Amino acid sequence: MRKLFIALFALTLHFTAAHPAHAFCGFYVAKGDTKLFNKASKVALVRDENRTVITMANDFKGNPKEFAIVVPVPTFIQREQIHVTDPAIIDHLDAYSAPRLVEYFDPDPCAYRYDEIGVMDMMRAPAAASKSEVRERAKGLGVKIEAEYTVGEYDILILSAQQSSGLETWLRENGYTIPNGASEILASYIRQNIRFFVAKVNLEEQSKLGFSYLRPLQIAFESPKFMLPIRLGTVNADGPQDLFVFTLTRRGRVETTNYRTVRLREGMDIPTYIKNDFGNFYQAAFSEAVRKESMRAVFLEYAWDMGWCDPCASDPLSNQELRELGVFWIDQPQTQYRYQPPIQVPQNVYLTRLHVRYDGAHFPEDLTFQETSDRTNFQARYVLRHPYKGGASCPAMQEYERQVRSRQEREAESLASLTGWSIDDIRRRMDFSPVHVTGSSGSQWWRELWK
Repeated sequence: MRKLFIALFALTLHFTAAHPAHAFCGFYVAKGDTKLFNKASKVALVRDENRTVITMANDFKGNPKEFAIVVPVPTFIQREQIHVTDPAIIDHLDAYSAPRLVEYFDPDPCAYRYDEIGVMDMMRAPAAASKSEVRERAKGLGVKIEAEYTVGEYDILILSAQQSSGLETWLRENGYTIPNGASEILASYIRQNIRFFVAKVNLEEQSKLGFSYLRPLQIAFESPKFMLPIRLGTVNADGPQDLFVFTLTRRGRVETTNYRTVRLREGMDIPTYIKNDFGNFYQAAFSEAVRKESMRAVFLEYAWDMGWCDPCASDPLSNQELRELGVFWIDQPQTQYRYQPPIQVPQNVYLTRLHVRYDGAHFPEDLTFQETSDRTNFQARYVLRHPYKGGASCPAMQEYERQVRSRQEREAESLASLTGWSIDDIRRRMDFSPVHVTGSSGSQWWRELWK
């Protein structure tokens, strides 16, 4: 008997996360006591008018034959609307838009005037019954198998149902344990004429293709609904879940319409020791932001035209990568002059990165989105300012040291405000030692000897 387990994933920016989170849309099924661990669950949405391409990526540990996913989809899906892609593209998108640190180094105050700058987790379905028997039984329960496809290493079903009880019965008879609370959510999707995308691993095809991992699945469809189903993922979740949504649009920033979209606090100076502890810092800062919003907001982490970045956490995605994600309006590379190589700058692609931590109590509805005309640049960016450490001695040095002390105190206060950490603990970790070493004569070299 296959049993539902929550998929676990963790925040993956440029660090290792300190604690796990959970799955995004749909619900996951697994056999017996098999446990599923998702570390980097991400969703990319390409949207233009009513056209959507969704890419769903998960990283999990476990036997792929034991897993499956059921995802609500707003329309019938044909074989040609399903694709399998390279996970490296989603990883690149994640790295490009990730929260980041920027560093500045103070100049020599004696040489210059110093101015302070204030997916998919898959199943192996039982093969006891023939396809015709499965279809007949489904029909008797009001479940219609509208299509069956094999795409890459996946076997896919497109289902519709007349009532949730029939769909639950069919799934259970085919080896799946439906969690308590799923019936009401399934019924709400059925009332909206939503279909269900069911994917499992075809081990024979996976062996032929030679992949040791499961690649992200993509679906392209047309629907006036610009949304992402998340409720099924909460029915047996063990605590709040995290979700990363990357949207690629023509006009501008994307925001949620049924929940508040909040910009994370950014651009603040923080202590330089955070350079070696960025993972813990950002986890704590995001958790504190969630707490302050009572877990009822979606957070904006990045919004920028794909053509450029400042600073760049990673190189922008190429036209080829964007086309693979489904950005269908990208033209072929253009040449400005006759003998110049093609220009690779993406044409009119705006990236929005949203991050939400949610559970069923605080997020009772699926996420719905709208594209705005706002093209204002935004990034979750935090600043490290390194004091001058060279050998220098001049009248300006005393004033410079006073300004550095004042600045470092403000950095401690900012970090405490962002994370909720004890300011006394922060002060203990900061370097408040003298910011410079005296001139080359070394007349006071002993001042630093035993500190």
